[in-house]
Amino acid sequence: MKTFAIIGVGRWGPNHVRNFNALKDCRVVAVADPQEYALARIRARYPDVDCYADFHMILDRPDVDAVVVATPTSLHAQVVREALQAGKHVLCEKPLTSESRDAWELVSLSEQKGLILMVGHVFLFNPGIEYLMRAVRDNMLGPLYYVDAIRTNLGPFRSDVNAAWDLASHDIYIFNSILGRRPVSVSAVGASYLRPPVEDLVFLTLQYDNGTMAHAHVSWLDPKKVRQITIVGEKKMITWDEFGIPAPVMVYDRSVVREPAYSTFGEFQLLTREGDIMIPRIRPKEPLAVQAAEFTSRLDGNGMELGCGSARQGAEVVDILSAMTVSLKQKGAMQEIHYGG
Repeated sequence: MKTFAIIGVGRWGPNHVRNFNALKDCRVVAVADPQEYALARIRARYPDVDCYADFHMILDRPDVDAVVVATPTSLHAQVVREALQAGKHVLCEKPLTSESRDAWELVSLSEQKGLILMVGHVFLFNPGIEYLMRAVRDNMLGPLYYVDAIRTNLGPFRSDVNAAWDLASHDIYIFNSILGRRPVSVSAVGASYLRPPVEDLVFLTLQYDNGTMAHAHVSWLDPKKVRQITIVGEKKMITWDEFGIPAPVMVYDRSVVREPAYSTFGEFQLLTREGDIMIPRIRPKEPLAVQAAEFTSRLDGNGMELGCGSARQGAEVVDILSAMTVSLKQKGAMQEIHYGG
């Protein structure tokens, strides 16, 4: 029997309680949160779970094998550090920390202690995103030109991080996993309409060393909740829409071909090639439940081949977001990304 504790059960933490309790031979034995209303909600639904206002009470318990950190981002570094020092395996919500130095310190600490530190890059366990990764890995689209993402909603409005740290962090780790590499530079512009100086709207562009470009539009100030990704390749194009109808993933057999029949410079030399649209069958599953199962597998020394949500992957995302923050302050100036590990 593996035992877990959840630190932070305000908005997202209760979902972790539900998913870990649903796994075979796993049980959530405790939660911690400074807000009494959050603890009262857990007590009402899970009367056997111990509730604490101070997370240190959890770290002092020898019967807790691992903890999930679902606190505000500003607290991640402290809570994860103390959990690792207490000998607990950790699953931390993204982003891993708000500072690159802290992120790589946690990576080093987890490796020194031989403990699992996994970052909650939950969309890597989304079946539609998994399909995109396989499609690119299998060269279905041919050489890639660019990737574009839109992630918008009306709220939630946060004060600890801006919209890019909250939302674009998802798209960054998705981009890196799809492309199988990390960007070399980033440019970003944004605006603070509701709670200056926290940007509630950000447009960011990532440049990769193979020439591929990735772009993300994120906003807390939009009338529609949108979660979309478009990948454009030389041979085919593919889209993912979390709320898409008739299906989340669509593959377009469309491309641009060079027409050799034209001989003069003034004539058209590029033509569009129109083909079929394929809708692959995507079996629905809850990404958070798959992530919980993956975390428990890693505690047994197993895990996915792609290493989704590894500590180093999470620290690299923090490095990218840190460079993005500098670019925001410099009104979009391209920033080289320096990785700490």
